[in-house]
Amino acid sequence: MLYQQIARNKRKTALIMVLFVVILTLVGAGLGYLFSNRPWMGIIIALAGSLIYLLIMWQNPANMIMSLNHAQEIQEADNPELWHIVEDMAMVARVPMPRVYIIPDPSPNAFATGRDPNHSAVAVTEGILQLMNREELEGVLGHELSHVRNYDILLSTIAVVLVGVISFISGMASRYIWFAGESRDSDDDRDSNAFEMIFKVVAIVFVLILGPLSASLAQMALSRNREYLADASSVELTRNPQGLISALRKIENSQPMKQADRSSAGLYIENPFHNHGLSHLFDTHPPTEDRIKRLEQM
Repeated sequence: MLYQQIARNKRKTALIMVLFVVILTLVGAGLGYLFSNRPWMGIIIALAGSLIYLLIMWQNPANMIMSLNHAQEIQEADNPELWHIVEDMAMVARVPMPRVYIIPDPSPNAFATGRDPNHSAVAVTEGILQLMNREELEGVLGHELSHVRNYDILLSTIAVVLVGVISFISGMASRYIWFAGESRDSDDDRDSNAFEMIFKVVAIVFVLILGPLSASLAQMALSRNREYLADASSVELTRNPQGLISALRKIENSQPMKQADRSSAGLYIENPFHNHGLSHLFDTHPPTEDRIKRLEQM
């Protein structure tokens, strides 16, 4: 059951990443069609822009994200118990020891970030250290080290890049439509073609509305799916689902965080603001009760 769930979640993650690329390609094609009637040109711009943005973020995403969340790096002497739990979980997961941070916030939570296992970092709040016993901390940190081992931290960085590029293309197309849409040559025979107008409307709707919305939903689906995967992987590491179950219940019933950065909400083990939507459609995390139910089945 455990390994089947891990394999199933990995397949879902791969499909979501393929969907991201398809959305980016379609948005780029729509941009190229609106600007020059050459969809391939827009595709090249979209893919090149994504690569450039990724290279910029690739330098040191962990430092930037830790700074946004007011996290402070520690060494072994600062908190030996936390350090040794992280060290033990990293050893079991067979990943390099990550840098360790503490967030000065009374609400219990944690997250992992970085670009790969060799450049990773984990952060926990002061609240989680005060509220949880060793068994629960092992479940939480096993979850976070699973994100590192499964390369979820890389997927999250790529997803941020793709959503950012799609949003930029949407904004650029919006400005073009408002300020230059009426200035195209009036003697172009294609402008009077009904099919041409239909294609333009479809391109506008997709680039401005459907593309960004689809990308956001794909990012949320990726975040939710990787939480299920990390939960299952944590059980694989600790051989103890009860520790993570107990930790999730304590986090779910806690107060919202004050120090968390909203753009980083999807990285945390549980939504740090506890503002779940009524339909869960726009949640960055799966419902906690569903996660606990899956863990209980293990």
